[in-house]
Amino acid sequence: MAEIAPRLILLLLLLVFSLLSLSSAEIKTLQITSDSRSMILFEKFGFTHSGHIGINVSAVSVASRLSNVEPALLGFFLLSDDSLLQVLLEIQQKPSFCVLESAFARDLFTFRELSPPPHSSKNFSAPVVSPNEYSLFFTNCNPESFVTMTVRTEMYNLEYNTVKDYLPAGQTQLPTLYSLYSVANFVFLGYWIFTCYKNKKSVHRIHFLMAGLLLMKALNLLCAAEDKHYVKVTGTPHGWDVLFYLFQFIRVVLLFTVIVLVGTGWSFLKPFLQEKEKKVLMIVIPLQVLANVASIVIGETGPFIKDWVTWNQVFLLVDIVCCCAIIFPIVWSIRSLRETSKTDGKAARNLAKLTLFRQFYVVVIGYLYFTRIVVFALKTIAAYKYQWVSNAAEETASLAFYMVMFYMFRPVEKNEYFVLDEEEEEAAEMALRDEEFEL
Repeated sequence: MAEIAPRLILLLLLLVFSLLSLSSAEIKTLQITSDSRSMILFEKFGFTHSGHIGINVSAVSVASRLSNVEPALLGFFLLSDDSLLQVLLEIQQKPSFCVLESAFARDLFTFRELSPPPHSSKNFSAPVVSPNEYSLFFTNCNPESFVTMTVRTEMYNLEYNTVKDYLPAGQTQLPTLYSLYSVANFVFLGYWIFTCYKNKKSVHRIHFLMAGLLLMKALNLLCAAEDKHYVKVTGTPHGWDVLFYLFQFIRVVLLFTVIVLVGTGWSFLKPFLQEKEKKVLMIVIPLQVLANVASIVIGETGPFIKDWVTWNQVFLLVDIVCCCAIIFPIVWSIRSLRETSKTDGKAARNLAKLTLFRQFYVVVIGYLYFTRIVVFALKTIAAYKYQWVSNAAEETASLAFYMVMFYMFRPVEKNEYFVLDEEEEEAAEMALRDEEFEL
């Protein structure tokens, strides 16, 4: 059982984190050096009835500490998510089980079919006749052995039986989807600039940051559309992935910064940040740098690298910490306003501020919950052909969040911060004395 446990844990991790992979399917050339892992996940791809897979393996060498290596126990195979669960059961039941022996795995080829040394290579190509989402695995069932090889993978579906589509079946709509949302964000940016120009006297520094956030979001989506388009047509992003990661980094840092600054009332209620608020920014921004480094590693290398699971864990942990950290400044502002309302005698104004910040708190919580949990649930439960639905849901939620936040804190001459209605002053005082007016 001691030998089975590592393989079971590895397969479970591969199953879980394959759902979190941010990498796009494309033509990839990968270098494996002295790797002793029994299972290596290369790629996950949704095939249609016209799917094809190509694998070129070269410069192969296998070293072992024990006995002679059996080439038939090393090879490539395809596995669906449902089949992966069946394979887990087989490993539990048979101590010396090799996945290549499983009836649930679609074997592609083993090292027995390689050309003889010194070349030790093979060029494999085959249609995928059963439409489904498959993971491409390499397995090494020889204990205490190390594999070195260069692997080139190419997976695609045929459109109209002639045109190669290198995006998975559930992502082939993404270029169009991202283009539409990019246009929507550019239109929103134009409207925001018009609103700021129309109310020049009420514009604060935070409004310029919000405009910058919208610009980065629109450019990020534009580059994502181009990135996916070139991957779809050619199998490689043609450098658009570099621009995508650049604008994504700036956008995410700006998003968390704007939420923190709006939540603290900076530029609206006060021209400065308190020490604890500065510390939140000093924590969030470096963490976002780390999260984006992890995102790039995950997206550009893929699950075949040894530390891929670790980078996924780093990305998830950092994202959770940042989401929690940006909530604190909003809570501090609400508590500060709550305390101030007891002494400054401006009940209507304070009630309006409290209501606005509490609404903003709810909106931020809803946005984080939807994009982190609901979107992940959609990715998990949606059929592989409809993976684009989770992307559409995420972009819709982001656009809706921006629209609500920008509306709440828009530059207008008489906004919620300065509502002073004497007739409502007494009612406001009563509301503020109500201890239930809390988060």
